[in-house]
Amino acid sequence: MQRAIIAAFLSGLMSPAIGTYIVQRRLSLLGDGLGHVAVAGVGLSFLTGTAPLPLAIIVCVAGAVVVELLRQQGRATGDVGLAVLFYGGLASGVMMAGLGGQGAGALSQFLFGSLTSISDSDVRTVTVLAVVVLLLCVGLWPRLFAVCADEDFAQILGLRVRWLNLLVVVLAAITVTMSMRTVGLLLVSAMMVIPVATAQNLFVSFRNSLLGAMAIGAIVAFSGTVGSYYWDTASGATIVVCAIVVFLATWPLTSMIHRHQAASARDEWLDDPDHVVCEEPPHTHSLDHVAVQHGDHVDYLHDGHRHAPHGDHFDEH
Repeated sequence: MQRAIIAAFLSGLMSPAIGTYIVQRRLSLLGDGLGHVAVAGVGLSFLTGTAPLPLAIIVCVAGAVVVELLRQQGRATGDVGLAVLFYGGLASGVMMAGLGGQGAGALSQFLFGSLTSISDSDVRTVTVLAVVVLLLCVGLWPRLFAVCADEDFAQILGLRVRWLNLLVVVLAAITVTMSMRTVGLLLVSAMMVIPVATAQNLFVSFRNSLLGAMAIGAIVAFSGTVGSYYWDTASGATIVVCAIVVFLATWPLTSMIHRHQAASARDEWLDDPDHVVCEEPPHTHSLDHVAVQHGDHVDYLHDGHRHAPHGDHFDEH
């Protein structure tokens, strides 16, 4: 149980840490695809009679790198790459497990997690790799965020976009493989997305969302592991259900925070002397009214006014 709690806690920190960047890239299903590739690594270990964890890491990282390189070179879109990961990895893993004399049933502990089967060597491996993943995710967060938010702008800034993209998928592959004994390969994507979604609802800045997602992931991983012990349920499923419960529980709080932020922004806007409500009635701007781009909207210049339409009135700028 001590080994299970340590592994679950580290997995709960790792998964949302790299999941924050995956969600930012709008590749929330990447964890599922990498999980299926890891199945191929587990099946290969059954076929060759080797340890599942190291071989699964190697195969999963190799698959992630290949898909990312294909995406960067324009030979396959992200969706096509994910489809290859889904079907090719799962099918080849099940086939190799059968050829190795284990059958598909032997894969269940990796597909759905099996915390009680974690050994001391597994804990040491998870600890070392968790430290590496967390140091890179937290230490490089400005660069990784820039690349995941806007690759073109990051390239203009002089960042090594290609290598940073590869780093993200490699870290995701390691995290997925490390989590196959805790939440399982079929559920690890939930731990990479749900705590991140909860944190993004509660926090505004990317840095706070990253740290908040890690905290939420660690809490639900610990709670789910302890709960599975007392309730005699599957650890991976219990952890994910706890994450969903936390997400649903914070929903009312999220609505309150958003309303408070909107009210604060409105009060600040009303106190700003550069933004005055123009009492003119709504009207149509003709071709002789000069249009000027102003941030994310357009201001119109005419008759000594510079204003923008806003609902049933105009904001004077």
